[in-house]
Amino acid sequence: MIRRNPRGDWPRVAESAFVDPTAIICGLVIIEDDVFVGPYAVIRAEETDEAGNLEPIRIGRGTNIQDGVVIHSKSGEAVTIGSHSSIAHRSIIHGPCTIGDEVFVGFNSVLFNCTVGNGAAVRHNSVVEGCHLPAGFHVPSTTTVHSDSDLAGIPQVTVDVTAFSEHVARTNVGHARDYRKLRNDF
Repeated sequence: MIRRNPRGDWPRVAESAFVDPTAIICGLVIIEDDVFVGPYAVIRAEETDEAGNLEPIRIGRGTNIQDGVVIHSKSGEAVTIGSHSSIAHRSIIHGPCTIGDEVFVGFNSVLFNCTVGNGAAVRHNSVVEGCHLPAGFHVPSTTTVHSDSDLAGIPQVTVDVTAFSEHVARTNVGHARDYRKLRNDF
């Protein structure tokens, strides 16, 4: 469902993107080319700051937002997700938040008030908040990062993690293309 927010902002979805009919896209959301938004995802940009201002939620080219993902922001803060990133099933991205290009966010992970550098991987069931995760960093499954000082000891992304992330991104870009072909079937 594509709908406007109470302020009157409508989402902008690129023609080459695919948004599953069960997903909810509300307000000042910008979805770029070849993005896949899976079933039951919710992306809402409707909460303004005290002056009524609202920054967009932007999903970059070739990114996939998988089943049950929630993307939202408090007080009109921006959420930016770069190109060719993968946000896996049931993850929560809550702004303010900036996620770089070719980032992998694993199942059930929560990102809030943080920046994630290009090529980083946040594995399954992890929490990243209040910090800047540098490019190429790997947050292992079930890890909680609450500040930049927590980053000590977190290993760099390994080749096998990068390969898995790249496979997921390629597969889901294909989903965007293939599901667009079936658009009239829904």
